[in-house]
Amino acid sequence: MGCWILTEKLSVLLLLVWLGLNFYLFIDTFHWYEDDNAYIYTRIMLGVSMTLRRQLDKNITFHKMVAYGIALNATIHIVAHSINIERYHSSQSKEAGELRNKLSGLGKSPNESYLNPIRTYETNTTGQILTTIAGITGVVITVALILIMTSSTELIRRSCYEVFWYTHHLFVVFFTGLIIHGMGQLVRGQTPKSLLLHNVTYCKDHYWEWENATQCPLPQFSGNKPVAWKWVLSPMVLYISERIVRFWRFQQEVIITKVVTHSSGVLELHMKKLGFKMGAGQYVFLQCPSVSQLEWHPFTLTSAPEEDYFSVHIRVVGDWTAALFKAFGAEEKAFKEFIMPKILAVDGPYGSATTDIFHYPVSVCIAAGIGVTPFASILKSIWYKCGNPNTVYFYWICRDPSAFEWFADLLFHLETKMAEKWKNDFLSYHIFLTGWDESQATHIALHCDDKMDVITGLRQKTCYGRPNWDNEFKQLAENHPSNSIGVFFCGPKALSKILQKTCNSYSSVDPRGVQFHYHKESF
Repeated sequence: MGCWILTEKLSVLLLLVWLGLNFYLFIDTFHWYEDDNAYIYTRIMLGVSMTLRRQLDKNITFHKMVAYGIALNATIHIVAHSINIERYHSSQSKEAGELRNKLSGLGKSPNESYLNPIRTYETNTTGQILTTIAGITGVVITVALILIMTSSTELIRRSCYEVFWYTHHLFVVFFTGLIIHGMGQLVRGQTPKSLLLHNVTYCKDHYWEWENATQCPLPQFSGNKPVAWKWVLSPMVLYISERIVRFWRFQQEVIITKVVTHSSGVLELHMKKLGFKMGAGQYVFLQCPSVSQLEWHPFTLTSAPEEDYFSVHIRVVGDWTAALFKAFGAEEKAFKEFIMPKILAVDGPYGSATTDIFHYPVSVCIAAGIGVTPFASILKSIWYKCGNPNTVYFYWICRDPSAFEWFADLLFHLETKMAEKWKNDFLSYHIFLTGWDESQATHIALHCDDKMDVITGLRQKTCYGRPNWDNEFKQLAENHPSNSIGVFFCGPKALSKILQKTCNSYSSVDPRGVQFHYHKESF
């Protein structure tokens, strides 16, 4: 637990600040409705729960947590309003009591203002509320929120990313409706002028004297002015500013210098852009206007900062990437390389967890499948720098042998350079193949070579099956008993959880001992 807090201290601090701010705003608004004299008669009619609905109204993890908070608060808001409407309705019944009946009857004469929006006991409450601004906008923003939340599930994101992308932009409808929602003024309080003339402390217990006693004129009520815009303004200004910056970046010309299609179904793009500066392990957002004018997708850079171009490797995993392949004429799965001009917009680069790899004397890089892309950039940068960090351990777990094709060239160059520099211990890498068929196994057996791996052509032999992480981390801890070791992972969440747990298990309780610091980029 202590290691996790140290690793995630900034994220924890931001989360606590956000939760603390929300808690403060809730308590402040709660006391406003609970203690203000303007809402004494409102509390008599509705009770205390009306105050609850008013306020409970890193990175993607933080974004999701905010979304869960919005969904929870919206649910409480809706439930509390449903209770309020029922209490408004019951206040029109004879069983409600004389004071609540008298308050509910206000507003029938021209010089009176109403407190109860349900005007008679026979009124259809659902129909009545749905004719108000608060009711209509409430339904609209609730539907928008449901669509946003349901389309954000992992199943929808992976199978129909476009559905997720477009429905997420219903946030415009959500926030617009939220700003208008308060104009309905469904919950009303006594006006400041009425509070000066109407002695509420005395009059609430002597309601039969209303209009007859000087200190008890009929109370006047009104709703509060909408305040939701104050909550929405700052985030919307930031969002619009970000969109303006992105639009400016979109206008900058991107030159595609090379397009390579690999037999493993991976598209490699080499690009140049004026003033583009990147760091190892960073990512960019790509947009192809011929595919979609609105969609931007993140891709990890596979080139090194030391190279005179930047590149990405894209695997077909959905409609957008399939359309991109088609746009670049890369449908065939045979290796092909050509140069062509094509319109492509690039936004970035942006940082990622793997950029911290150079901060550790010992680094462990673990990739699963296409998750190897950020490490391509890092290993290339290490190749150019030749020696920083001091020691690198690289693990790649892959299901399909053809996926090794494009990355094996990089590892081959690293092997060659290490041999030339007499630094064979600098990079220790292990490749694990988890899927193969009988014909592949026969080929491996017949072409066994002591000096070169049959699949990759590298000196390091491919391992078959999955790594035993307990054994691997135990060996790392023994090799570096007093080091801080950075563990960097890019791959599926299930494996990420296993690795994080293993890092915590093998970190020494003694701060002077070995410490594994876990960093992840799940996809």
